[in-house]
Amino acid sequence: MARKLVTMDGNNAAAHVSYAFTEVAAIYPITPSSPMADLVDQWAAAGRKNIFGTKVRVQEMQAESGAAGAVHGSLNAGALTTTYTASQGLLLMIPNMYKMAGELLPAVFHVTARALASHTLSIFGDQSDVMACRQTGFAMLAEGNVQEVMDLSPVAHLAAIKGRVPFLNFFDGFRTSHEIQKIAVWDYDDLAEMVDMDAVNAFRQRGLNPQHPQMRGSHENGDIFFQNREASNKYYDAVPDLVEEYMGKINAKIGTNYQLFNYYGAPDADRVIISMGSICDVAEEVIDYLNAHGEKVGLVKVRLYRPFRADKLIAAIPATCKKIAVLDRTKEPGAQGEPLYLDVVTALANAGRNDIVVTGGRYGLGSKDTPPSSVFAVYEELKRDTPKRQFTIGIVDDVTNLSLPETDAPDTSPEGTIACKFWGLGGDGTVGANKNSIKIIGDHTDKYVQAYFQYDSKKTGGVTISHLRFGDHEIKSPYYINKADFVACHNPSYITKGFKMVQDVKPGGVFMINCEWTPEELSHHLDASAKRYIAKNNIQLYTINAIDLAIKIGMGKRNNTILQSAFFSLAKIMPEEDAIRYMKEKAKASYMKKGEDVVEMNYKAIDLGATAYVKIDVPADWANAVDEAPAKELTGRPATVKMVRDILTPVDKMDGDSLPVSAFVDHADGTFELGASAYEKRGVAVSVPEWDSTKCIQCNQCAYVCPHATIRPFALTADELAAAPAQTKAVDFKVGAGKGVYKFSMAISPLDCMGCGVCTHVCPVGALTMQPLESQEDQQPVFDYMVAKVAEKKELQDFTVKGSQFRQPMLEFSGSCAGCAETSYARLVTQLFGDHMMISNATGCSSIWGGPAATSPYTVNKEGKGPAWANSLFEDNAEHGLGMYLGQKKIRDDLAEDIRYIAENGKDPAKVAAAKKYLETYNDGEANQTATAEFLAVMEAKPACDCERYQRIMTNKDFLNKKSCWIFGGDGWAYDIGFGGVDHVLASGKDVNVFVFDTEVYSNTGGQASKASNIGQVAQFAAAGKEIKSKSLAEIAMTYGYVYVAQIAMGANKVQTLKAIAEAEAHKGPSLIIAYSPCEMHSIKGGMENCQKEMEKAVKCGYWNLFRFNPDAEKPFTLDSKEPAGGYQEFLMNEARYSRLTREFPERATKLFAASEENAKERYEHLLKLKALYE
Repeated sequence: MARKLVTMDGNNAAAHVSYAFTEVAAIYPITPSSPMADLVDQWAAAGRKNIFGTKVRVQEMQAESGAAGAVHGSLNAGALTTTYTASQGLLLMIPNMYKMAGELLPAVFHVTARALASHTLSIFGDQSDVMACRQTGFAMLAEGNVQEVMDLSPVAHLAAIKGRVPFLNFFDGFRTSHEIQKIAVWDYDDLAEMVDMDAVNAFRQRGLNPQHPQMRGSHENGDIFFQNREASNKYYDAVPDLVEEYMGKINAKIGTNYQLFNYYGAPDADRVIISMGSICDVAEEVIDYLNAHGEKVGLVKVRLYRPFRADKLIAAIPATCKKIAVLDRTKEPGAQGEPLYLDVVTALANAGRNDIVVTGGRYGLGSKDTPPSSVFAVYEELKRDTPKRQFTIGIVDDVTNLSLPETDAPDTSPEGTIACKFWGLGGDGTVGANKNSIKIIGDHTDKYVQAYFQYDSKKTGGVTISHLRFGDHEIKSPYYINKADFVACHNPSYITKGFKMVQDVKPGGVFMINCEWTPEELSHHLDASAKRYIAKNNIQLYTINAIDLAIKIGMGKRNNTILQSAFFSLAKIMPEEDAIRYMKEKAKASYMKKGEDVVEMNYKAIDLGATAYVKIDVPADWANAVDEAPAKELTGRPATVKMVRDILTPVDKMDGDSLPVSAFVDHADGTFELGASAYEKRGVAVSVPEWDSTKCIQCNQCAYVCPHATIRPFALTADELAAAPAQTKAVDFKVGAGKGVYKFSMAISPLDCMGCGVCTHVCPVGALTMQPLESQEDQQPVFDYMVAKVAEKKELQDFTVKGSQFRQPMLEFSGSCAGCAETSYARLVTQLFGDHMMISNATGCSSIWGGPAATSPYTVNKEGKGPAWANSLFEDNAEHGLGMYLGQKKIRDDLAEDIRYIAENGKDPAKVAAAKKYLETYNDGEANQTATAEFLAVMEAKPACDCERYQRIMTNKDFLNKKSCWIFGGDGWAYDIGFGGVDHVLASGKDVNVFVFDTEVYSNTGGQASKASNIGQVAQFAAAGKEIKSKSLAEIAMTYGYVYVAQIAMGANKVQTLKAIAEAEAHKGPSLIIAYSPCEMHSIKGGMENCQKEMEKAVKCGYWNLFRFNPDAEKPFTLDSKEPAGGYQEFLMNEARYSRLTREFPERATKLFAASEENAKERYEHLLKLKALYE
């Protein structure tokens, strides 16, 4: 049977199959599974029909636990129901999984197997999550590549329907879910032919229905529970045969040979690997190579993991096998071995096969790449007389010495495969362009294709590496490319930082650099090792100035389309005119939602890029280039410097894979030092602000809004200015306490700046202009000097917009997107309270930019004090934050009793006075800091006491000062998955501050709708525009009466923002601040440089309202917004999250936008009534 060939990724393949068999999908976003649910939602909105001739009903829930509950309920009602999830989300579904399995309901969960958070969060792939579900009663089916996902996912649905046992259908997160391949796709008619409609009808009849009522979900006592539990055994006994039956039907249709356990390799192999997932394809390449060179090795691929048919496994193992290595993609600390290993050992022991040596290995945790060298190492280890019983591969374990030694491996990819590698900057469009490129090649040539995308831990602005392969033979190489025919560097900062890029180019291959440099400047910036490699390996070197071209066209920083066009021209994969035509088709499909003007700009970029590159003649003396002196010595806190040197530096160069286990011994519990981001100096901005001291009015608004704290005001004494670098710009203070005393300077860090331009838009006098990065590099020593050597001038610090910016920001240089609103708010909070601040941070954007391992953007002051930051999970952040508050408060309250004893019974007047002052200021966050310091100074100056009370106080002195406790998170957390916790914590009356970064969308997982999303907004899971208005979280909190509540928008009212934050902290009870946070996901016209201006527009037109509810005030409610000034529809059309609806569903857009504006008017009228109520 011939099937259509289509280029897609694993998520698309699973979604395509699941849609066919699904009537209801209850969903919730989590990386990397979200695209499956999004595709199903898009297809339903577009009217696609499943095999039953109906559209899938999609329902987004508030959490994975809710999605599982909805799946359970829908199945109980008689509808075939599916969900999509991963990692912590899957774990939240476990209670319902037991129920569904126990009730024999035919659920199918499609799972992109992902790491579980342990010592730290990892969003990347392994099989820890699915292994945590092996006891639930779900059958478990594994696939190893995109084609297998397409071919075998139907088995899960078909067997669940007929066998009544629910299925967990899984494949490796990212490595398979996001890998793009050209695959053969099922036609729904073929799938429909295999469905047992009698079983479907029987399932319908078992649905709970008042027309034939029954009870399900009862409770049983000890006399009968056990027996009833055993009654389902026959269903599980039948599952393997059912799976084989449907695999047989699929084999008959498409000519495959899928079995419960598939063997690959020499029929008389003496060494065999047993595993499941994407590593099987790596193993097949290695097996082909080794067997061609006279060895006898093989692989058993596990497909049906639960129920586990031991007899089928043993039948798949060659009779000649002497040694087996079982590879598990999970870690179970303290166990005798990982799950698959234990299953294999048990199966062999029960069968009496004690003649086979079995070893177990761990691999691939957190998407650790597993290249052929790792598999070669396993087969090499099995040659030994006594191989290690437990081992790891892909890492160097120099602590417990479990790792196997690995050496350079031969190229095992199919002959003739062309490999290409693209180094991009997150948000520059490189990944999107390469997705389009691989689809163009896959869909318009006869070549097989593969694409995979590697990321660092930043949001936009991080390093991305695109791995593309194409060739005339099927490609099964699920590992990174390190032998490439073509490598492109899309950001010149990677050259100046010495990234090892050209070293991956094969001799004679092409290396293209996007830069503004002349050949002489290029020679200056390339390091000696790169020059030597280029010269000695005949590398074809090209440069292209897509930076200036993009600006000229009007595309700003997005030069991806220009570079894509250059790639097609250089690679000669297809006729140039065809490539240009197909690129334009893809550009239209990709960017039409952003408007016709964006499409036209991309057309121009494609035309220009095809001829914009320049070949560089490589000087002969490059072959003997000499390395320069090593980098200067790092300075700072010793623990931070050690962490930066040992971990951050290689990680920043995308060389973290080379780090051994010993590098992490000091961080085994996931604890890292603060202040590391200051050492990165990424230099990724194209242009950065230049300060004109002659125009500046010293308002400090630029620093107030800067998302990355890269522009800061300083007050310098004469001595400090004299010692400053010669290029320092400083002028007299114009007004205020600094006038006549200090010099004013606005320092800018060009290498930390992300180039968003927000500062230039808020400057009221045009004192800041964006200039090329290189023109401002001489300002870096100035900034560094100011930060390190210029003392704080506390008399200038207050709670005004200007005065707040003379306080040190304790959030700096984060991995957030350029122009990010979230970090502007968070940075401001740290300036006010950072030296005594505790933060519990929900998983989401703010934990990703706020908590990257070894790269903390939170920092300390010169006394070593700063925010103590922690992340627990997504759903429990409010509770975790309350726990942090309770824990420190219990210890502090106990110490206060000891201090009270001193105050009441002490003999030393100084100690008594200090103790009394401490107790008087006990609940005053500002005053207690000074009182605590004075009390400790007296105690340390006059110890003269060895009593237990004194020792207790001094041992726990860090707990004495009042802490400022903050709970940070996004709207997805506060409005949805964590709402119950937020509500409970606010209701507790405890002195904690909840700060919600409200982007009105799940920003971190790709832009899904939340209950903060507004009417008419297009988002994932709301493909046709959201119909329901956003939830009024603020008003819910206000109903308690004792919770401080505020809605703010920095760009609309800077003073109100500052006042709300200060009032929230001063309130002796819970507070809730909801901060409007424009986001990349909004696709604002002109980009995120307009972030602050967009806030101003939102408030002016009435889209967002500013108000404060302060229980401590005589008139608690203050409406800070003026009456809407009109322009509501214009505001909506300025953001593609709304405007795209007019192109995709124009009539619906008209209706929803009108409803949205009417709702805004009603909301403002309601706020006026609240104002009157509290006056």
